[in-house]
Amino acid sequence: MSPEGERELQPVLVSACLLGAECRYDGAHNHDAALTRLLEERGERAVPYCPEERGGLGTPRPPAWIESKDADAVLAGEARVVTEGGQDVSAEFLAGAQGALSVCEAVGATRAYLKERSPSCGACSTHVGGELTDGPGVTTALLRSAGVEVEGVEGRRP
Repeated sequence: MSPEGERELQPVLVSACLLGAECRYDGAHNHDAALTRLLEERGERAVPYCPEERGGLGTPRPPAWIESKDADAVLAGEARVVTEGGQDVSAEFLAGAQGALSVCEAVGATRAYLKERSPSCGACSTHVGGELTDGPGVTTALLRSAGVEVEGVEGRRP
């Protein structure tokens, strides 16, 4: 409790697009009102973060996916993240993932709500070789390896 007697809100990392930021690859958002209500119910304070923008990619940007293998292979330097035109954007995805972990450490966040099906943020599914597949995105894989609990959110719920 704070000195004023109000409940301290637990910081949680949230994909910025889920909070209405127009930072998706196509310049749109995935605002999720149900997530906003859930955060309030749980006493959690959203810390917005877009790993792709924070990693240095602009908005809009070409769609990208893990070229082969999985996010752990990208983290190990054994696979790349590429755009639909074949440009290697692995460094930007890795920088964004590391930035997410740094933000979690700085604010004391042990939980994250990230955009499902993203090559950065997907928790249960992501894109590999241009196809949707089971497995996490690069940021989720790094956060989980550091002990951050990640929950995937589809987005665009009223």
